[in-house]
Amino acid sequence: MVAFAGGVWTDQNFPDVVPVLPGQASHGQFDEASFNQAQRLLHSQYYDDKLDPGRLGQGGIRGMIVALDDPYSSYLDPEQYRRQRDSYAGRHSGVIGIYVDYQAGYPVVTGLLPASPALKAGLRTGDVILAIDGKPAQNLKPGDSSSLIRGPVGTRVVLHVRRGTGELDVTVERQDFRSPTVQSAALEDSVLYLRVYQFGDRTQEEFDSQLRAGLPSARSVVLDLRDNGGGLVSAAVAMVSRFVDRGEVFEERGRNGSVQRTAVDGNHPAAAIRLFVLVNENSASAAEIVSGSLQAHHRAALVGVKTFGKGSVQADYQLQNGGDLHLTVAHWFLPDGRSIDKNGLQPNVAVALAKSSAMFDVLQPDRGHADDAQLNQAVQLAAVP
Repeated sequence: MVAFAGGVWTDQNFPDVVPVLPGQASHGQFDEASFNQAQRLLHSQYYDDKLDPGRLGQGGIRGMIVALDDPYSSYLDPEQYRRQRDSYAGRHSGVIGIYVDYQAGYPVVTGLLPASPALKAGLRTGDVILAIDGKPAQNLKPGDSSSLIRGPVGTRVVLHVRRGTGELDVTVERQDFRSPTVQSAALEDSVLYLRVYQFGDRTQEEFDSQLRAGLPSARSVVLDLRDNGGGLVSAAVAMVSRFVDRGEVFEERGRNGSVQRTAVDGNHPAAAIRLFVLVNENSASAAEIVSGSLQAHHRAALVGVKTFGKGSVQADYQLQNGGDLHLTVAHWFLPDGRSIDKNGLQPNVAVALAKSSAMFDVLQPDRGHADDAQLNQAVQLAAVP
């Protein structure tokens, strides 16, 4: 994906220009003299005279962001910013494409990315990773296990896993790959199941294609937004619009009382079909816009557990060094006026999942969904006339 000049994201908003800030300070002045003095002292007095001015500059930027005390505002260095853009484009490099949770200290595969090396190598949801390249995996910190699995493209990692009552080695080659963000399956009772992993730059096209293909034979739709952390707001608006034929999707309230309302678009192929949305504690941001808006319009029943509760909007301002300021610029509200920030969405039908690996994996449909209590509840509700 090329560098953005514009475009609106729920987690991010890429403005056309970086604004010229007015010369004012309502809560005291920035102490530029002390800042410059500290910089001079670092260069003249610090015992290591081989300081990297670039790293110092980036540290100063990070310090200003930390002072905001906002968990969603951040500074991304050029490499972090590149990885972020790749992620929203569905591009992955040097990874194998798995989701993991931790049980009894071991990483457990809870899902696989479409078109991923892990899927091609034969890893399966529910596999317990016992060792990574011979290193015991129990009680490894998440960052450490991730570092062991990630590596240069073209190299291999050997995962020793427990599957059921047996153990085996799975060798996976780390690759560059691009994965779809939407997958679908036809379930019993003419249920069209649509899993959306994130809201990326191809999600709208992929979703429309899967919906168009599955609708003719469907009597109801289950939209799975579990573990979906958000993304591109235009994809979220389009998704709501496929099921709602009029009204507002959400509104943003910014600084100085500004309000921006976003209405549904003109494409509503599934405005009449019965709809159920699966959510969990990791459904956030754009996923909450979709599920919350459908709930506010009384268009869908939410099934699962309370969502994450991220109701803020961030803007990305690219800096001259290639890095990025990721700043909170607004909060969003549902059509009925609710803010989900820090509160999340309460499901219409509360159903807990015994463990993450019980979630239906649309990429491995032969495993079935007998253990997925949330999906089973939605399918049962869909079967009721």
